[in-house]
Amino acid sequence: MPVRPHKIRVMIVDDHAILRAGLRMLVNAQADMEVVSEAPDGEKAIQGVREARPDVTLLDLTMPRVGGMKALQEIARNCRETRVLVLTMHDDPAYLRSALAAGASGYLLKRAVDAELIAAIRAVHRGGIFVDPRLASILVQDVLAKKGTKAGPTQPVNILSDRELQVLRLVARGYSSAQIAKQISVGVKTVETYRSRFAEKLGLRTRSDVIRFAVQMGLLTPETLESEPDHSAR
Repeated sequence: MPVRPHKIRVMIVDDHAILRAGLRMLVNAQADMEVVSEAPDGEKAIQGVREARPDVTLLDLTMPRVGGMKALQEIARNCRETRVLVLTMHDDPAYLRSALAAGASGYLLKRAVDAELIAAIRAVHRGGIFVDPRLASILVQDVLAKKGTKAGPTQPVNILSDRELQVLRLVARGYSSAQIAKQISVGVKTVETYRSRFAEKLGLRTRSDVIRFAVQMGLLTPETLESEPDHSAR
């Protein structure tokens, strides 16, 4: 008999039952995921993670009794095989920094679309870090502040064509393929080809990987992120 592929075991932690139900339906609709546990507060989240041992826990920060941040610290300390993806309404930079410092593997705003959430779950399960694209500029500023100076492009960038490098910059800034196509006057399929090429050359699998690479190479700075892309052109 063929071996059944391992599904990503997901736990949902949020004090709103309706939201949990919606997330459960979304996750269980994916062929490679299943919800194995739920919890309405941080205290039950800690207990649930210990019992169910999920691969990824979706965790709200604002909950009754034991809050999400304390639960995150406890899970990160005692259940290291579980990756925590914070799913929250808080877009304050302080929450993002605190969550990552406490051990979160990802941080996504609740206004994110379904596709972003599914991509985030897969990314953190693979061992990556996923940060909501709307908060990417915060990480850019933090990295540059630690370095004390802007990094200059180094050898990996040299293997990209000028067009591939241009598209990489725009992807990192949050532009969709349709927006990039309009901006550089090519077709959407051409943009997708450039994206595939630079992803293959550099081993970048997710947009978080692209952002991280762009920051490290000095291709993203706070100045380049001052103007947000118009997300209406999808």
